[in-house]
Amino acid sequence: MDQQEEECHLGSGLSGKQDAEEAVARLEEIKKSIEAKMALRQSNLNPERPDSGFLRTLDSSIKRNTAVIKKLKQINEEQREVLMDELRNVNLSKFVSEAVTAICDAKLKSSDIQAAVQICSLLHQRYKDFSPSLVQGLLKVFFPGKSGDDLDADRNLKAMKKRSTLRLLVELYFVGVIEDSGIFTNIIKDLTSVEHLKDRDTTQTNLTLLASFAKQGRVFLGLPLSGQDEEYSKGLNITTDQKKIFRKAFHAYSDAVAELLQSEHSLLRQMEHENAKIINAKGELNEENASSYEKLRKSYDHLYRNISSLAEALDMQPPVMPEDGHTTRVTTGEDASSPAAGKDSSLVEAIWDDEDTRTFYECLPDLRAFVPAVLLGEAEPKTTEQSGKMQEKPTESASESFQSQLPAQDTIDTSLDSGSLAEGKSIEKAKDKEEKVKEPEKEKGKERDTDKKGENGKEKLKNLEGANLDALLQRLPGCVSRDLIDQLTVEFCYLNSKSNRKRLVRALFNVPRTSLELLPYYSRLVATLSTCMKDISTMLLQMLEEEFSSLVNKKDQMNIETKIRNIRFIGELCKFKIAPAGLVFSCLKACLDDFTHHNIDVACNLLETCGRFLYRSPETTIRMANMLEILMRLKNVKNLDPRHSTLVENAYYLCKPPERSARVSKVRPPLHQYIRKLLFSDLDKSSIEHVLRQLRKLPWSECEQYLLKCFLKVHKGKYGQIHLIASLTAGLSRYHDEFAVAVVDEVLEEIRLGLELNDYGMQQKRIAHMRFLGELYNYEHVDSSVIFETLYLILIFGHGTPEQEVLDPQEDCFRIRMVITLLETCGHYFDRGSSKRKLDRFLIHFQRYILSKGSLPLDVEFDLQDLFADLRPNVTRYTSLEEVNAAIIELEEHERTISADKSNSEKHSDTEKSSIRTASNVISGNGPSIINGADENGGMHDDNGDSDSDSGSGTIEPDGREEEELDEENRDDGCDSEDDDDDGDGVGPVSDEDDEVHVRQKITEADPLEVANFDLELRAVVQESMEQRKQELRGRPALNMTIPMNVFEGSTRDHHGRAAGGESGDEVLDAETGGRKEVQVKVLVKRGNKQQTKQMYIPKDCSLIQSTKQKEAAEIEEKQDIKRLVWILVEQNSKSECILVFFLCIVDEDTAFSIW
Repeated sequence: MDQQEEECHLGSGLSGKQDAEEAVARLEEIKKSIEAKMALRQSNLNPERPDSGFLRTLDSSIKRNTAVIKKLKQINEEQREVLMDELRNVNLSKFVSEAVTAICDAKLKSSDIQAAVQICSLLHQRYKDFSPSLVQGLLKVFFPGKSGDDLDADRNLKAMKKRSTLRLLVELYFVGVIEDSGIFTNIIKDLTSVEHLKDRDTTQTNLTLLASFAKQGRVFLGLPLSGQDEEYSKGLNITTDQKKIFRKAFHAYSDAVAELLQSEHSLLRQMEHENAKIINAKGELNEENASSYEKLRKSYDHLYRNISSLAEALDMQPPVMPEDGHTTRVTTGEDASSPAAGKDSSLVEAIWDDEDTRTFYECLPDLRAFVPAVLLGEAEPKTTEQSGKMQEKPTESASESFQSQLPAQDTIDTSLDSGSLAEGKSIEKAKDKEEKVKEPEKEKGKERDTDKKGENGKEKLKNLEGANLDALLQRLPGCVSRDLIDQLTVEFCYLNSKSNRKRLVRALFNVPRTSLELLPYYSRLVATLSTCMKDISTMLLQMLEEEFSSLVNKKDQMNIETKIRNIRFIGELCKFKIAPAGLVFSCLKACLDDFTHHNIDVACNLLETCGRFLYRSPETTIRMANMLEILMRLKNVKNLDPRHSTLVENAYYLCKPPERSARVSKVRPPLHQYIRKLLFSDLDKSSIEHVLRQLRKLPWSECEQYLLKCFLKVHKGKYGQIHLIASLTAGLSRYHDEFAVAVVDEVLEEIRLGLELNDYGMQQKRIAHMRFLGELYNYEHVDSSVIFETLYLILIFGHGTPEQEVLDPQEDCFRIRMVITLLETCGHYFDRGSSKRKLDRFLIHFQRYILSKGSLPLDVEFDLQDLFADLRPNVTRYTSLEEVNAAIIELEEHERTISADKSNSEKHSDTEKSSIRTASNVISGNGPSIINGADENGGMHDDNGDSDSDSGSGTIEPDGREEEELDEENRDDGCDSEDDDDDGDGVGPVSDEDDEVHVRQKITEADPLEVANFDLELRAVVQESMEQRKQELRGRPALNMTIPMNVFEGSTRDHHGRAAGGESGDEVLDAETGGRKEVQVKVLVKRGNKQQTKQMYIPKDCSLIQSTKQKEAAEIEEKQDIKRLVWILVEQNSKSECILVFFLCIVDEDTAFSIW
């Protein structure tokens, strides 16, 4: 132990010696630097500048001088000696201004100031006009003028530039380059100007500059210096008056920024209280409040640091901020909300329901910030007298504020004031003498005139004020917002007088008894004015209390609205803490003492207005709780009518809500919580792949049932994300097929369960399941037959049973909403093929169901209109049950005839199979026949055409594609497809003539160039013909069907697609009618991709038959005329024979062939 103590003593002795040696070395360095400065100052004050002859011997070339000037922009301590040697060897007499500009633009650091001082001293000793130009250039940094260049510069760069420039100016003054200390007076005046306090950034910059100046130039402020510094400062020639000016400016500015710090501290403390309340109420702060608090916090910390550094430089104590009862220190808003902050804060925070209510009742506008103190009646009597006497000097206050900074100007202003007062006194004496000389009659006349003028002026002012007050009081009932009532409060302050205040109180007291919504805003006006005008609240409370006493003492059953208005006004004033709590309790006690009739209404209205406020306030909680207990006892004892009983219960539970037990949350295992998080929180468009991967990684043997349960709870998540759940189901079906099937089964079961129960509380769930089912179809997970079965199930379930009124009441339109939801989700895919026909058939049945409901609500009707406009814009909307029943009967008959025609066509196709096969074998010798394949496909298609599966859309192939896509691919590849037999499917076999033409086109070979030329000429001719008959074709309906060739077998064809004789078009004698003739026709019908013909018998006297016969006769006659004209032209000009024949080939084949 002794050895350790000895070692410690030795170590402390060595460290003490080292510190002493370092201090001595530091003193020696300071001494040397001061001696160097003094020597440099003497040389700068008495410079020995070389003559012009010596300067001519130096290098004065532009190139060399330009290089040196460029180096002046980069002054640093390392290049100081090199740069000074170059300056000694060049002649810069013609480039002094450029050198000054380069030095002013140089970006100097703190370590480069001394190097710049040495270089400036060298240039000052050599060139006479260097110092004045340098001072002007450096002062431009502080006084940039009105040029807009500096406005766009970065604030940080400008602040750094000002700081380095100020330090350079001070050092140049110390070494004698600058001899005038008045430039610092102007700079300090500008930096300590009170106008800059409005801008926080400028204030922060000025504080740093002033602190740097105070530390570097203590001699300017007359602050104590060390012994060597005092000797050096004696030769600086700074007068005592200048030191007083600097000291006074610094102290005045420090006081101003201390007040600014105080106000910012109060704002920060208030914001901390508000944030603490929000945290206790909501648990967290929103981003806007947090960012505003952080911004204010940083600004306050920066301001406090700068003010502390300035106070330290001035040898003053930094400002001490007052402590708050709730927050012990100004750090973060979390401290205010911590439990250590005290229990009182939690009680206060619970008074108001939300932040807006608290702001309305507690955050009142400060009238002193908007209205002059003279108008508020708070100015001192002396100031009012002085303002009355010195009306001709409105700028006195501004001059006084300016005099506090400049004592020299203060003396001048005081001398001017004394001189003006003396002159005023002498003038008054002269006037008195003259008035004494005048006759007394004239004096009396003038006095009367002046009195009359004064009275007239006062009357005019009174009338003007009265008119303004009347206009203000007329606007009072329209102030139904916080901003409007605050604005009117400020405007009334400019009309403030004792009589006007009485009129305002009377207007507030006479608020209409039915306008109870105005009472909170009137109470806010009174609370705001009472901060400066105490008599307003006193007079109003006295009037309200007297009115209440008179109304209660009358004990009549009249004027209930007046009583309610009176007690609610008192309650609103209590929430603004204008009416004392004792007044409210006395009014409530008076009502409870005689708890009958109107007193019950008055007591309940009082409790509804301010009962919650008094119950939650810590000062009145116990008393208010006792009053509430008395109220409930009276209610139980007295036999009140139901209305009064309800009023009492509402008022009681509004003040003291019943205690509720905490909700017990369900405890789920972590795996289940993770599944719910994935499906209900993380699932969106961007994360669906990630969620799918995570679900695949789960232990499916353990959680498959829970996953199925969560997938069915689509109503618990967002409605817009149901399609994502369907997409997950489709994605999981590739790896867990049983799970996907279970999802579909459960969804269908839930839909049926909803139809069986028809519970109102399940409607949201049922709508979500309908949307889910539609999305499953969109993702190719269910067939269209499932959709249509569900749709028909919704329409017919429960109908025709005794439970129909329970399952689907007449006034219940929820099933219509279910159908609309499902069709809006997936109905747009039913636009072609058999699914289109199925949807058309369903829409007719759906319209019958809609009409059976009678009149629909408007929202349901609008949804139906949107649905039909989206799916079938041209569909017929039936208006009566008779029309829709007739349409359904017609649809059923049409389906029966189609099925009968289909069976006939199948029999006919069987008889023609052998001939078709022989023809196809002749055409193609190897492999299966194209026509045979088409016939086989068509036969299969006919067998499955009316089945429940949908060939148009919705049927899923093994590779995941629909039949339509396969059909399109087969159609493009030229393979066997459904479209290959469109011309003959369901009608009959394809004719041999069609087969021969088809093969002939494939076998013939033509020159490509000739084919191209022929195509161009043919296209031009056809285009010309099309343009000529454009108007005629526009009105004619387009026929988008190809006529099968077997229709024309054994008959003469015309352009209508009917047989002119033989099988079609024959006139048949009707045996039943006895001699009436009918015409047999074939009608071409298309179902999906298949075309069929149907035989019909039309009476001969029908207008359709007669018009057709007339058209045929006209066409035959036209053809005969064309033949005759063509023959005449051919005989006259045989050279144009080929052209005419080519043209006639387009017009008529028979005519062309006969001419040829």
